[in-house]
Amino acid sequence: MAVHGSLFQEFRENTSQDPFSLQNKKLLKVQMGFGPVWAKTGSMVAYQGDVHFANTGSGGLDKFVKSKLTGEGVDMMQCTGAGELFIADVASEIQVMYLEDDAISVNGANVLAFSSSIEWDIHRIHANGAMMAGGLFNVSMRGTGYVAITTKGDPVALDVASAPTFGDAQAVVMWTSGVTMDVRVDTGGLKSLLRGGNGETIQMAFGGQGYVLIQPSESVVQGGTQSSSSRSGGLGGLLGG
Repeated sequence: MAVHGSLFQEFRENTSQDPFSLQNKKLLKVQMGFGPVWAKTGSMVAYQGDVHFANTGSGGLDKFVKSKLTGEGVDMMQCTGAGELFIADVASEIQVMYLEDDAISVNGANVLAFSSSIEWDIHRIHANGAMMAGGLFNVSMRGTGYVAITTKGDPVALDVASAPTFGDAQAVVMWTSGVTMDVRVDTGGLKSLLRGGNGETIQMAFGGQGYVLIQPSESVVQGGTQSSSSRSGGLGGLLGG
């Protein structure tokens, strides 16, 4: 008896020994021999070897408390052990990068996994003194190590130094260090931000030097605004806490 066809040849595992390697556009393999990694809770689809998972909510007590107080929901699990870990996020496309003593700011919904050597924190996005509800928060990352993020479709990387650059708040995936960001809210009034409103009423304006990654997908911002004395700046403001 035998199984005929090209299935097991066409989709054989990528045998790369890199710490992070794509099996295809939607599946990431992590070599656990390089040390612990943080991965989005629930993203494990398979593993081979002896891999352990610790669900720490938003990543330690300080981030857990911040999550409960602000509603910021970046739930990560710490993965340790030996072997190979396969992770994915509802068949979203995966982009892998290596940071070398650098920093980025990533939409919390697009964070998939990163090396434990990367320092990270969660930051709510603000618009001219108004805190936007509905999950608009970013994860600032800095240091040296691998980072994997997800996009809905193939993204485009825009050089913000070449021209004034704007993006829908739900289509912006990340931006690099050197980029400044401000949020513009449509003057049509708060009703435009209520549930069911047009997501295009909230735009991110970028300047400085660096890149912004935009995905070809957007979703409606759920919720409105609430008073806050804080205001967003660039990546420096996010990293500043």
